[in-house]
Amino acid sequence: MKHLLLAFLAFFSFSCLAQIKTISFNSEKLKEKRDLFVSLPASYEKNKTKQYPLLVLLDGDYLLNPFTGALIYGSYWDDLPEVIIVGIAQNKNDQRNTDCGVDPVTGMPDGKSVDFFDFISLELIPMIQKEYRVTNFKIIAGHDTTASFLNFFLYKDRPLFDAYISLSPEFPVNMEQTMPDLLANSKTPLFYYLSTADGDEKKMRERILNLDTSLKTIKNPDLNYKFEDFKEASHYSLVLHSIPSALYQIFSVAEPISVLEYKTKIVTLKEGYVEYLKKKYDIIENSFGIKNPIRISDFKAIEAAILENKDYNELDALAILADKNYPKSMLGDYELAIMFEKKQDNPRAVRYYMSGFNKEEIADLTKDMMFAKAEELKKTFAKKPKIKGKVGQDTEAKQEVIEETPTADAPVTEEKKQ
Repeated sequence: MKHLLLAFLAFFSFSCLAQIKTISFNSEKLKEKRDLFVSLPASYEKNKTKQYPLLVLLDGDYLLNPFTGALIYGSYWDDLPEVIIVGIAQNKNDQRNTDCGVDPVTGMPDGKSVDFFDFISLELIPMIQKEYRVTNFKIIAGHDTTASFLNFFLYKDRPLFDAYISLSPEFPVNMEQTMPDLLANSKTPLFYYLSTADGDEKKMRERILNLDTSLKTIKNPDLNYKFEDFKEASHYSLVLHSIPSALYQIFSVAEPISVLEYKTKIVTLKEGYVEYLKKKYDIIENSFGIKNPIRISDFKAIEAAILENKDYNELDALAILADKNYPKSMLGDYELAIMFEKKQDNPRAVRYYMSGFNKEEIADLTKDMMFAKAEELKKTFAKKPKIKGKVGQDTEAKQEVIEETPTADAPVTEEKKQ
């Protein structure tokens, strides 16, 4: 496990060097300049219109690389979305304790920590929203002292952040008694992640476990809560265990369709497979502000469910969705060709295989495959059927016209999809 963690850290450090820039922010609230570490996604400069969720890191000095590395790794496999990360430097002159100090009696921010709270709310977030392409979805994360301080943003009627990652928080007085009511009465969707480890400081760990016991009784449907208690981990190593777990909790709905999701939620449907796919991506956009084309793998999963349940007419709706997401590709024509083939209407199946032949290849759909499928189906209707009619009936029925298989540079006139 130690070797795995070391490799994990090495990957983080190596991956993040070219991603991070440091800016000096002159804060009127703090009456000083504060360093900020900004990590922009790899696609940020390539896609000038794309927007990204925001992750604000307290203890940015040492939490930035682990979070950035986990997100780089997750986005590489298309499991996690790309995220803009802004880490706040807090390692000079005992800044983190000053920033997060509380009144020993009330347990509330006091003096300089009120200024730090206002710095984040009134200066940092507005600056980021002005300078960078961020969505409205915001996450905040911290460790021990800063992990407890981030909870104060929940004390507002409308919390500033949508997701909270609290890694082994060191609570001020009364916080574990206050938190359950705050989360139970929240009227907006919230993600809350909490973790500790058996190697944590004993008193701190006991209070975290007590909070977890209370939070597990909450019935608020708007609260997405996750707690983890890591075995054989220290106060510091639990951070590396927690980060990917917290991120996958928050962005689970944005993951590609998994085998489990397919087996338990999709193939078991009696109808509405395409509608399920639409709703999945509507939730992603509405929750995180992320607007991406539907993954090809998700199209294939829905296609597989339709075929398994023999609800072939749904392939028509899937084709329309494919044309909307990938208008230049052969995906929409392929879905229609499959539909007509399964319905044993081979002339129309050939027509759409031929139409797709002249469009862009996508994923495992190729021109060679479309050509081969068309040629294979042509063999099934080499002879034209005779037209029969009653005496006096108009026997000039419209015939399906089977075009020659086009060459790569011969244009195809596409029939209106039916």
